[in-house]
Amino acid sequence: MRNPVYRLYERRLLHALDPEQMPQHVGVMVDGNRRWARAFGASTASGHQAGADKIIEFLGWCDDLGVKVVTVWLLSTDNLSRPAAELQPLLRIIEQLVSRLAASGRWRVHPVGALDVLPSSTAETLKSAADLTSTIDGMIVNAAVGYGGRRELTDAVRSLLQEHASRGTSLEDLAETLHIEHIAEHLYTRGQPDPDLVIRTSGEQRLSGFLLWQSAHSEFYFCEALWPDFRRVDFLRALRAYAARERRFGN
Repeated sequence: MRNPVYRLYERRLLHALDPEQMPQHVGVMVDGNRRWARAFGASTASGHQAGADKIIEFLGWCDDLGVKVVTVWLLSTDNLSRPAAELQPLLRIIEQLVSRLAASGRWRVHPVGALDVLPSSTAETLKSAADLTSTIDGMIVNAAVGYGGRRELTDAVRSLLQEHASRGTSLEDLAETLHIEHIAEHLYTRGQPDPDLVIRTSGEQRLSGFLLWQSAHSEFYFCEALWPDFRRVDFLRALRAYAARERRFGN
């Protein structure tokens, strides 16, 4: 049972939030699962499972508050080089999480990442979830699996070049007409608003390549809590900090 003091504090934070200042797109770097598990003398897999359960809870908070898009970084391209003893259980947990999201019928699941670098079962689970939820008119959940910011930009440029090559556009003509939006149209998140707020847990204060292009004008919030310990009150504090900032969009 939650502490009554925290419930009261949550209500005060919630009532102070202006719906007009709510972020439409929230990105979250769910960091600290392994450290959480070590603190309890538990297995790394149990930490990842606790983190997956927290993601379901977090998405509910976002949905309740009217957030339109949430991007959750579940697995980076660098993570794929982890030892098989850790990577294989993590992939199974991610597959189960994505399946749970799709089965809930609440949200539209959109894979964000290089599916070709993932094991076939993981890639198929992501594709199946996207197909199953494609007609749901609800919050978009970008499941960033096999994701790396540099890889995304490389894939975007490759896709752009292939598109123009199929049209017979010369490199000289492309160079003359190339615009920022032309690259944005080939990102994994094309057609979506850029993240207004990016949250990272566990006390780390770096992007690590998360949404490199899209986060150019995002506000960042770094939280000391390890991801499985991240509470609704922590999320409300992040929203309060976001609302208090004057967004300058690079100026």
